[in-house]
Amino acid sequence: MSTNKKFVDIAQQLKPEINKTTVFPKRLIEVVGDKDVFQGWRINNLEEIENLELKSFGKNESFVIDFGDHQVGYINLSIKAVGSPPDAPLRLKLIFGEMPCEIAESFDNYDGRLSRSWLQDELVNIDVLPCEIQLPRRYSFRYLKIIVIDTSKKYKVAFSNIYITSVTSADVSKIEQLEDTIQEDLRVMDNISIKTLRDCMQSVFEDGPKRDRRLWIGDLRLQALANYHTFKNYNLVKRCLYLFGGMTLKSGHIGACVFIEPQPLVDDIYLYDYSLFFVASLYDYYTATNDMDTLDKLWPVALKQLELALERLNEKGIVKDDPSWWCFIDWHNELNKQASAQAVLIYCLKRGLYLAKELKQNKVIDFIKYKIDFVSKAAIEHLWISEKGFFISGENAQISWASQIWMVLAEVFSKNENANLLERLFIDPPAIKMNTPYMYHHFVDALFLCGMKEKALEQMRGYWGEMVKDGADCFWESYNPEDKFFSPYGSNVINSYCHAWSCTPAYFIRKFLR
Repeated sequence: MSTNKKFVDIAQQLKPEINKTTVFPKRLIEVVGDKDVFQGWRINNLEEIENLELKSFGKNESFVIDFGDHQVGYINLSIKAVGSPPDAPLRLKLIFGEMPCEIAESFDNYDGRLSRSWLQDELVNIDVLPCEIQLPRRYSFRYLKIIVIDTSKKYKVAFSNIYITSVTSADVSKIEQLEDTIQEDLRVMDNISIKTLRDCMQSVFEDGPKRDRRLWIGDLRLQALANYHTFKNYNLVKRCLYLFGGMTLKSGHIGACVFIEPQPLVDDIYLYDYSLFFVASLYDYYTATNDMDTLDKLWPVALKQLELALERLNEKGIVKDDPSWWCFIDWHNELNKQASAQAVLIYCLKRGLYLAKELKQNKVIDFIKYKIDFVSKAAIEHLWISEKGFFISGENAQISWASQIWMVLAEVFSKNENANLLERLFIDPPAIKMNTPYMYHHFVDALFLCGMKEKALEQMRGYWGEMVKDGADCFWESYNPEDKFFSPYGSNVINSYCHAWSCTPAYFIRKFLR
């Protein structure tokens, strides 16, 4: 890792104040199986939360409470013995769930690809009753299941004063109300988007407060776009940019993500597209703020990402596709990333050109102009198949949604030609589809870019709108309307159900529909 201490110090000086709110649960519930609802689990109301204090629980008994909507914070609860004096420790199991599946399905059966430790459950042993406890770990959840694992035969326990200290760096007072002309379903989408972004805004823009609780640059770019139209916390974006710019990999590449605690540390993951998105993120920040000082300081890091990315071109001007690299684009095991990466490079070169012009760096301007022309012509000559009307990717000439969408965003063709390309996706849809809100964001963005407003709204309603129908109170990390158990990690219980890259309906609504 290469560290610019000055940049990291600037980032640390921008560390935000965390706002705290006390939130109490709303009701007692039960989770029951129902194959006709999302992931097969339905919530039934049982009774008001006030009745909990009238109940007592012994060994192997449990209850589930609902906080009404998604929360991020620290759980507090009071417990007392009922019956004889407690003659053995109380052992509890607490299970936290963003969605009903996490409450209903046994974590003992988990066989996903990510660590079991991300699943939110805790064993707590209590020696002295009565007591008040606050668990030290921050949780991300709506539902809480409490199981009495053991007491003794002589006593039971009762619970009261359960609440969460909710935390975020977002300031909800900055949110402007939407106009009355915005349709109700879009207003619901906007509210859920803002809630998603709010819960991901902590000391940095986290990708997800349940998992991974890190600063990922792909998520940051989309969060920042939504933030500019909602919370307007420009300093939080600035902090994140300085963290990435201040801790690069030895190669000079921007790392894909940054750990925040105990001290900022760049991860050793390098993604071709994510490193380039530092340029796009800096461009978005500058156009939102006109912060020339930050642009001037971070531009050398951004320019370095363009130079490094260009080194991956082959003699034809095409991004080399071999086992030595990793490019994200979307969670899809069959997706070839070459054409999308080519388009991301063009997209970021064009944003780098704008920044170089703002800085009046004439030699750099000429260099980037030449590269844009070279890489764009290469994409058309070697990846565009006119008789098919699509771009291909990889040695097997794969045609995917992602390749076409990213070439539209890169504006390799004219606006009309790009609109025709997007129309062909609806007429002759490629088999390699999109799996995440991250990729759907770029699809909707491409539709708006081409002036296809009604198609863009149709996709928002057909994707995020379907999440709403399936019970989302925050938007999710992954969602396939045709496979509602889809997970890139092999198990839906490990999925993040409040995830940063899914927050952008608010961006689209507030930028394009007002």
